[in-house]
Amino acid sequence: MAHRGGTLRRLLELTFCITGIWSAYIYQGVLQETVSTKRFGPNKERFEHLAFLNLAQSAVCLLWSFMMIKLWGNRKGGHAPWWSYWSAGITNTIGPAMGIEALKYISYPAQVLAKSSKMITVMLMGTFVYGIRYSFPEYLCSLLVAGGVSFFALAKTSSKTINKLANPNAPFGYGLCFLNLVFDGFTNATQDSISARYPKTNAWNMMLGMNLWGTIYNLMFMFGYPQASGYQAVQFCNNNPEAAWDILYYCLCGAIGQNFIFFTISRFGSLTNTTITTTRKFVSIVVSSLLSGNPLSNKQWGSVAMVFAGLSYQIYLKRKKKAKMMKKKKKFF
Repeated sequence: MAHRGGTLRRLLELTFCITGIWSAYIYQGVLQETVSTKRFGPNKERFEHLAFLNLAQSAVCLLWSFMMIKLWGNRKGGHAPWWSYWSAGITNTIGPAMGIEALKYISYPAQVLAKSSKMITVMLMGTFVYGIRYSFPEYLCSLLVAGGVSFFALAKTSSKTINKLANPNAPFGYGLCFLNLVFDGFTNATQDSISARYPKTNAWNMMLGMNLWGTIYNLMFMFGYPQASGYQAVQFCNNNPEAAWDILYYCLCGAIGQNFIFFTISRFGSLTNTTITTTRKFVSIVVSSLLSGNPLSNKQWGSVAMVFAGLSYQIYLKRKKKAKMMKKKKKFF
């Protein structure tokens, strides 16, 4: 009975994590696409200052993590000092800004698929920088993802989205997504290094450090000189309160989503979190397609299937590798 109770509790916790991550990030994706494409006010103006979203998100997540540390954080010390996040803060500021800027040139589903190819940049950096050799199944996963993203970009789509996807600057949009992945790879590597050097650093400490530097850098970029776009973004929000509310909801979704991700990793590990976030991306594409009234073509749905087949196979390989390592560890002891 105790075993059944423990299993049921774990199942409820997993359901709680899935619901939280999917709800927060799917709705955030809808809001991100809304802010970048919607016409606000009587003059039907678009919110052109998308980099302002990064500043707002960093500020809200900074406040959120500060409150979490004050309420439930470990105050004994031993965690990473705030200045150790400065380099990761740079790439974590520039990377997302490029991802948001890409929405001016490509659709949201296209951006989601392009950013799903993170494994490609990881393998490229591992091969050419560190000389790491990968197995054939890993190269197969990478090929499926790269092929799916490429076919999605080249495939014909519905008449409602053809203008945006056929934009002459679409390659620039995909290039921004690729750079976003490169910077994200550096950010993740630096975070792993910080965790290794300061084992007592918890998720909220890291969330605070990253968003502190993100807020500082974004403030300098958005308000560092008289003609900076931050002043125009604030003026736009003052004239269009609806846009301001959409931005606030966007930021709150990001803060809530980060907390669910950290909870998932602490309870079930990074592999489970990867599985949940990967399937969430597919659902985001479906939701975006339905809500925007811009259906994808059959060829593009085929490309989506290719990408997520590669990602699913990658998750399977990781799970298999982890099980093999656990088996060796038990045999050793």
